[in-house]
Amino acid sequence: MKGGHAMKKKPNEAKIASLVRGLLVELGEDPARDGLLKTPARVAKSLAFLTQGYRQSVRSVVNGALFASGTNHMVILKDIELYSMCEHHLLPFFGKCAIGYISKGKVIGVSKLARIVDMYSRRLQIQERLTDEIAAAVMRETGAEGVGVVVRAKHLCMMMRGVGKQNSEMATSAVLGSFRTDEKVRQEFLSLI
Repeated sequence: MKGGHAMKKKPNEAKIASLVRGLLVELGEDPARDGLLKTPARVAKSLAFLTQGYRQSVRSVVNGALFASGTNHMVILKDIELYSMCEHHLLPFFGKCAIGYISKGKVIGVSKLARIVDMYSRRLQIQERLTDEIAAAVMRETGAEGVGVVVRAKHLCMMMRGVGKQNSEMATSAVLGSFRTDEKVRQEFLSLI
């Protein structure tokens, strides 16, 4: 995959399972023992699901759910659960996302905001890029006056290994349009989330 574009090809789960079997051997395990017998296939199926965002597009996720609106109020959806995998260690990070935008003639179906978060989360990610991708997609699809996105997440690569900081949480934000240029708009968004 180059440049973050979606891949349409479904992963070869049999090949992934074979690679997982080899990995188990390299780790000193016996993939033929009872507890691990079906693990390679389970991991392959799990990885295919956890990376399905590569095989989706914003257009298919939004699926035309844009509606005319005469108002230009701030719309906010917060506490959107997200689960992703860091591209550096292939370990999960998880948390919550808040999205706000000021509509300019059209609003997006509220469930579609959560689906956009899922689509970008189900790729190998870093939290900073994930936050930016969500904001850019909402801005592009809605033609909003401004967009704000905040993601707060815990990273198992920090919690389970390395520095071992179990209670650390990373926060990232992306602000576009009026959320970037107007301090009052940005503050309203941040106070409401």
